Amino acid sequence: MKSIRVGVVGPCASGKTTLVHSLRQRGIDARHIAQEHSYVPTMWRKITNPDVLVYLHVSYPLTVQRRKLDWTEQEYLEQIRRLQDARTHADLYIDTDSLAPAEVLDQVLSYLEKHADSFPP
Repeated sequence: MKSIRVGVVGPCASGKTTLVHSLRQRGIDARHIAQEHSYVPTMWRKITNPDVLVYLHVSYPLTVQRRKLDWTEQEYLEQIRRLQDARTHADLYIDTDSLAPAEVLDQVLSYLEKHADSFPP
């Protein structure tokens, strides 16, 4: 596979850290972009400018369950708002609610393999 940079965004507890770690173990330059915490809508592009942007979605109830987060639905919705530009420009959108981390990884690897010819040399 060509050398590409994969950016991963999503609300807290969507699986970003796990996915980035798994991609890096396979030699892929993956970056966790903390867009959900930024007031700058295009921070994902300015800081990382990935070749592929992956958006991981998770519902509010699962964020609380997965990470025992002590936050309100309003705080969750604010993260979703901050992620709007990244979601609009994402190359791959994955709803992680019903997926195991390995299934998320498989979807990303499949996407990268399928689109390998379109990445820069």
